[in-house]
Amino acid sequence: MNAFSSPHVSSTVVREKLRTGEEIALFDLREEGPFAAAHPLFAVNLPLGRIEERLAGLAPRRDAPIVIYDDGEGRVAKALPIFRRLGYTHVSALAGGLEGWRNSGGEIFIDVNVPSKSFGELVEHERGTPSLPARELYERLERGDDLVVLDARRFSEYTTMSIPSGRSVPGAELALRVRGLAPSPQTTVVVNCAGRTRSIIGAQSLINAGIPNPVFALRNGTIGWTLEGLQLAHGETKRAGDVREDDREAALQGAISLAERAGVRLIDAAGVAELAEDTARTLYRLDVRSPEEYEASHLAGFRSAPGGQLVQATDEWVGVRHGTIVLTDDDGVRARMTGHWLRQLGWNEVYVLTDWSDLPRESGAEPTPLAGPLPDVRFVSVKDLSERAEPFVIDLATSPEFRKRHVPGSHFAIRSDVEEIFGKIGARKIVLTSPDGLAARLAAPEFEAQGFDVEVLEGGLAAWIAAKLPVEAGLTPEAALSEPNDVYKRPYEGADNSAAAMQAYLEWEFGLIAQLERDGTHGFRVLKG
Repeated sequence: MNAFSSPHVSSTVVREKLRTGEEIALFDLREEGPFAAAHPLFAVNLPLGRIEERLAGLAPRRDAPIVIYDDGEGRVAKALPIFRRLGYTHVSALAGGLEGWRNSGGEIFIDVNVPSKSFGELVEHERGTPSLPARELYERLERGDDLVVLDARRFSEYTTMSIPSGRSVPGAELALRVRGLAPSPQTTVVVNCAGRTRSIIGAQSLINAGIPNPVFALRNGTIGWTLEGLQLAHGETKRAGDVREDDREAALQGAISLAERAGVRLIDAAGVAELAEDTARTLYRLDVRSPEEYEASHLAGFRSAPGGQLVQATDEWVGVRHGTIVLTDDDGVRARMTGHWLRQLGWNEVYVLTDWSDLPRESGAEPTPLAGPLPDVRFVSVKDLSERAEPFVIDLATSPEFRKRHVPGSHFAIRSDVEEIFGKIGARKIVLTSPDGLAARLAAPEFEAQGFDVEVLEGGLAAWIAAKLPVEAGLTPEAALSEPNDVYKRPYEGADNSAAAMQAYLEWEFGLIAQLERDGTHGFRVLKG
C-alpha cells in the first residue's frame, strides 16, 4: 500500500523517505516564531494563512507527496480543505503532529534554514575551512595589510551593518568577481556574513574554485566582531565592479571542474522541456543571478533565487526534498558554483542550463506564483479610504512590515487568527490591506465568512504610499489583534541584538553536527579537497 494513501503518515515513514531519496514535502503550518522554536530538520515553514501565496512556488507539482503538521493548534484540519481546493491530491497529516515526531525519536531543531546552517558546520568540520578571529582581522586592517573583506550576504543585509572596509559580494558572486577585487595572488581574502554559514561557504567556495590567494572566513561574522567590542559600519554601498573577460574565463574553468566533480549535469532547452513533462517529477527552475539582473531580463518560467541565498536558505524556494533543480545564469560560473553546493546538500538531480539561445525571455520583478485563482472582492480606492472618518483597517502585512509603516490607525492581524480575533474587532465593516493588496484579497472571503462587511484597499499600502499619503510606524499593543509571532527575530540580523542572544546563537550552531548525526536523514556529502 502506498504510504500516502491514508490521511495520516507516521514519522517513521517520513524519515525513511528522506533517507532513501524519494520526493517528499514536510510543511509546518504554524507561524515562523513557533516554527523556529521546534521543528524537524527538513520541515518547511508554510503558515496556514500564507498557503495560497507560497504553496505553488514551494510545491509546483500538484500530486507531489506532501505531509503537513502543527503542534495541536488545529491548523491541519483547516489546511486540508485548502490543499484540496487548490488541486493538491497527495496530502497527508503527520501522525501525532510535532509531538508525534518527538515521541517517535525524531530529532528537533530550532532556528530557521537549519539544513543549510548545519551543512555549513559540517563543511568547516570536514574541510578545515580557515578562519580569522575578529580581533586579528581588526589588527590587520589597522596595520593596513594587503587584504580585502568580502561580505557574502544580501546587499540589504550588508547596508544595515558591515565590517569596516567590507564590500558587498553575495555568495554566488564570489568566485566570479574575486579576481577583480584581489588581483594580486598575495592579497588575503576574508569572507564574512552575520554569523557563520555564509562566511564558511563563501570562503570554501573560493578555496574549492582554486584561487591562489590566502582565503579565510571571518570567524563568527559580524556577531563575532560585535562580541569583541568592535564597531560595525552602517549604510555602506560598496559593490564589486564589472567582471573582465579574462577573469570570467578563469572563474569559468574552475566552476566547470567543480561542477563536474560534484556531479552537476548540463542540460539544454529540450532537456528542460522533457523534465517539465515528467509528471512524476517536481521541477524547480531557478535563476541564480542578482535580483537586478533578473528584473532586467530572465528566461520565462524561471524564478529569481540568487545563488548565495539559495544555498543559505534552500527551503525558501524548494519545498519538496529530493525534487529536481535546474539552475541558470548568463556567465556559466554562478549556476555551476551554486549547483556544486546543492549537490553536496543532498540534492541528487541538479542541472545547469547554459544556452539561452532562442528561449523566450521576460523582464520585471517575479510575480507571486499563486496556487489558485484570486477571489472576487469589493475594492475601495486610496482616495475614498483617505476621506473616510475613522475606518477600521486591518493590515495583513508581516509584523516587521507593519512596524516599518502602515496606514494610520490600522490594526495588525494574522490571517489565520480570524476566528480568534473576532471579538477584538470593534466594527462589522472593515477594510483589509497588505503591502501590495494580494494577501488582503486572498483573505477577504474568510473575514466575510465570519460576518464582516469587507472591502480591500486597491493596490494595498503600495498604492497608499504612491499617493503620498501619510503613514505610521510601530506596533503598539492596542494595534495588535494578533500576537506578532509570524516572523522569527534572527539573532544575526539587524543592529540591535543582545550579546547574550548572539552568544547563544553561536553556541547553538556549534552543536549542529551532533544533531545531524542523531537525526540521520540529511544525506549531506562534503566534496573532498
